[in-house]
Amino acid sequence: MPSTILNIIIVIFSLIFLVILHEFGHFITAKCFLVKVDEFGVGFPPRIFGKKIGDTIYSLNLLPLGAFVKMPGEIGESDDEASFSKKPCWKRAIIVFAGVLSFWIIAAIIFSVLFAVGAPTSISDDDAARNPKVQISEVAAGSPAALDRLRIGDNVIAIGASAAGLMSIDKIDELQSFINTHRGEEIILNIQRGKEIFNVSVTPRPNPPPNEGSLGVSLNRIDVQTYPWWQAPWWGIQTTISLTKSIVLGYINIIVNILHKQPAGVHLSGPVGIVKIGINIINLGWNYFLIFMGNIAVYIAIFNILPIPALDGGKLVFLGIEAIKKKPISQKIEGTITNVFFGILILLMIFVTINDVISK
Repeated sequence: MPSTILNIIIVIFSLIFLVILHEFGHFITAKCFLVKVDEFGVGFPPRIFGKKIGDTIYSLNLLPLGAFVKMPGEIGESDDEASFSKKPCWKRAIIVFAGVLSFWIIAAIIFSVLFAVGAPTSISDDDAARNPKVQISEVAAGSPAALDRLRIGDNVIAIGASAAGLMSIDKIDELQSFINTHRGEEIILNIQRGKEIFNVSVTPRPNPPPNEGSLGVSLNRIDVQTYPWWQAPWWGIQTTISLTKSIVLGYINIIVNILHKQPAGVHLSGPVGIVKIGINIINLGWNYFLIFMGNIAVYIAIFNILPIPALDGGKLVFLGIEAIKKKPISQKIEGTITNVFFGILILLMIFVTINDVISK
């Protein structure tokens, strides 16, 4: 139990730290453009502690829900020449976009560190590797693997018809061939889960459902890939760009499926669901948890830049309209639209959170 509580704390504060760095992106860019910042707060009020340095109050607040930057003229007009609203449209757009960009920078740094110390990487059976492992990447609901509590991230390091006759494996084909020749028979899988190694008895199905194997798992062959420190940043940036492309294509596929009245093929997760996933992943090791955080940073960056009022992408749309019309949008209209969409996002978050809580 203590380790579970510690893992929960680590995951929650890691996610909060991402948000703090996001707000810091807004903050540092505003300072560079000589915009007055009234307050940079960690957490949300009520305030626990605050210290004014220059024109800015740096505060620590009671509710650990992220961070905020308060600038005059960010909401409504201000007569202060150093306010957000008095700056040229392009400067305000950069300040807004800097928060989104910070998530991509964080992801690139995380992946760079991973490649410097060793990142689990998917390889084929034919690739040469130093210490490859056959890893479970997906477990079908109701399958023999699920019933015997196999998990995503488990490494199958040995197989056999009995505990006394286990043989080591490091290729997907070795595991699949063994399973196919022992359908309907109980077999033993030697599993590595984090630092724990144990045996699991499982019986592959003789006649599995369509698009499912006898065991009900998807498999990856994994090896730890390491690059010299001077090459790691390049691979970190490449991974961030590649991941961004994949996620954007995934969103496009979801929209296409919805338009064609097909299943969206996506499961929404809110803060509770993300924390649950993070707790499971952290048990696999720190390198897997860093991959998880890098992925989360990219997902949030893409979501935050969507042209939805109440998000940074929505603010950029308003600024774009202002740049085209050569005059700002009515604060009343912008505020009303933003509040409506903010309410919708809150309702969606409540729905997703309830679903995360009641789901196993």
